[in-house]
Order: sequence, then C-alpha cells, then structure tokens
Amino acid sequence: MEELALNILDVACNSVAAEATLIDIDVSVDTKSDKLSISVSDNGKGMSKEFLEKVTDPFATTRTTRKVGMGLPLFKMAALTADGEFAIDSETGVGTKTTASFKLSHIDRMPLGDLPSTVVTLIGAAKSTDIVLKYAVDGREFVFDTRKIKKVLDGVDITESEIIVWLKEMMKENIMLINGGLAI
Repeated sequence: MEELALNILDVACNSVAAEATLIDIDVSVDTKSDKLSISVSDNGKGMSKEFLEKVTDPFATTRTTRKVGMGLPLFKMAALTADGEFAIDSETGVGTKTTASFKLSHIDRMPLGDLPSTVVTLIGAAKSTDIVLKYAVDGREFVFDTRKIKKVLDGVDITESEIIVWLKEMMKENIMLINGGLAI
C-alpha cells in the first residue's frame, strides 16, 4: 500500500465484515513529539484470543475466497519501519481496536493520503455502519460523524452522489484547516 489511508480503509473493511455498526477512526498528529497515531475501533464481532495471536500473519485469514490476508501485516510493517508501534486488541462479542503509530519525520513513513476518499468509500460500502472520524493536529480537532449527518439529512440517503461529493469536500476543507499548511 502506498498511503496510510488505504491501510485505514482495509482495517475498516474488516470491521464492516465483522458486522460493526460503529467504526471510530482516530488520526492524531503531534509535531512536538514527532508522532502520527492512527486507531480504528469497532463494535463488531471481535476475535478469539487464538486468532488475535496470529492475525498479523499473512497466512492467517478468515476469508474463504483466498488463503492470505496482507492488510494487517502490511499496516504493522509500515508502522515498525517508521520507528512506530502496532497493536491490536479484541474481545469476542465486543469489538476490535487496531492502533499504529509512526515517527512523523521518518524518511520511510508513508504519507497519510486521501482520508476523505477513504471515509466516503466506507460510507458507500456500508450504509448501515456509522463512521466517526476524529482528525487532530497539535490539539486542533475536526470530528466527522455520520450519525449527526444522517439526523440532519432527515431520511435522505447519505449515499446519494451529491451528498457524497459534498461530504468529501467538507472533510477536505476541514482537514486542510486543521493541518494549518502542514503536509502529512
């Protein structure tokens, strides 16, 4: 994967497959500590302790269409390559939280990429799953919550093309404001 947003999309798609009704995506940048942190949490099925122990092995997958799962191993490798850390916590029947951190200035850290496209892709792919994106840079924060947007839409389908375009642009504008000119 060439950008971290694709790793986020992969993990969130796992959450959708685990029948999550809520996915929390938290992206936080702290320039003073030179750290980028990403977490994806869900309230899906969760994983057994046995599967959790081997989930970052590319040959451990729940998919029936193929025998390898590269998403989590690649995400872990991306974090560790950039002097970061990687963890997955999960409990059957409760949900899963995947966390990765990166040294922000590390030469091998992948760019964050197109986070708004990631979120609108998830919205389109999983209508019944609510998504909360928290994006913070040095204490400035933007929160995007599909539950609040659906309430305002008052029955209008959030996946209508005009709404998706508007949501994507709104996220882009807010992320740019929070970044304050910082390239992440």
